[in-house]
Amino acid sequence: MKTNTATSHWVSLYWKCQLIGWSLTSLWWAYQGLANSIEKSYTVAAIHFIGDCSISILLTHSYRNLSLKNGWNKLNLDSLLPRIILSVGVLGSLFMLLIAIKLYLVRMYFIDQSVGSFTDFFKDNSMTLLITGVRLMAVWVLAFHLYHYAQYRIQMAEENAQLSILAKQTQLNNLSAQLNPHFFFNSLNNIKFLVIENPQEARRAIDLLSDLLRTSLYRKEEHVVSIKQELNLVNDYLELEKLRFEERLQIQMNIPEEVMAYEIPPFSIQTLVENAIKHGISTRKEGGLVSICIEKQTSYLKITIENSGKLSDSTTPGLGIRNLTERLNLQFAGKVMFALTAQEDDKVLATICIPAL
Repeated sequence: MKTNTATSHWVSLYWKCQLIGWSLTSLWWAYQGLANSIEKSYTVAAIHFIGDCSISILLTHSYRNLSLKNGWNKLNLDSLLPRIILSVGVLGSLFMLLIAIKLYLVRMYFIDQSVGSFTDFFKDNSMTLLITGVRLMAVWVLAFHLYHYAQYRIQMAEENAQLSILAKQTQLNNLSAQLNPHFFFNSLNNIKFLVIENPQEARRAIDLLSDLLRTSLYRKEEHVVSIKQELNLVNDYLELEKLRFEERLQIQMNIPEEVMAYEIPPFSIQTLVENAIKHGISTRKEGGLVSICIEKQTSYLKITIENSGKLSDSTTPGLGIRNLTERLNLQFAGKVMFALTAQEDDKVLATICIPAL
């Protein structure tokens, strides 16, 4: 249905341009004829107007049908140019012949019956009519192909944009599929420790993991979630980790209400919190603090996660961090700043700056 509608729209636009363009041209010729005529006849002017319109539309519409039938509108310039030159010559010659016949018949029947032979009349007027015809047909043919070229470029741009969106969605879906097993593998490892150390708490951990799984499945097709939704996931995850680390894990949050509605890729904050606990808190006998802060700047959001621990220069970013970086760059077209830096007093700071959309 969409293709039919587009075709109908094009035909409508085409005929509007044909009728308006050639009507204005023919009106100008009729006016010139009246202005230069001693005996002004509006009947003759009307006949000339109808004849000029009909001949011009007949020739150009025939060319349009021939061009579309043979796919000339899809040819490159090298292949199209010879066809345009030949077509303009043929159309100009036909215009010359048909207009000459029209002029001769009008003069013979409505102006001067002793106009002479058609051969003499044609010899006297053929060159002027040929130049006029070639000029008009050249303008029309070039305008016709320029329109189709512009339409082709627009169509290609739309198709490329759609392909880009599909590629982006495919990448995001692949990254999400990669992330979920990674996330739940780590969570199951946590529960494994609890089953041995504290079976009672392990049951609560399984309930939390069930909630996390449910949330993840619901978000499977979502490429962005609100910060409020993301923090609900983070809180569940932190509760799960608190069951394991108990007092060794301290949490601090500084998140104003005004930022809750902003959208980010799912698991953005959770990934950094998971990384902070896995590579920071769990490596320290005394545990440590994980601090989450979100600030609204002029045109961007600044998300920071600071944790106790050390950052080794030789440490290669894990799957979660690589995954997060790719998803952020895809979602925000590269307009993202991400940094993982060592701080004083054995602390590590992860910082994300994203556009505040």
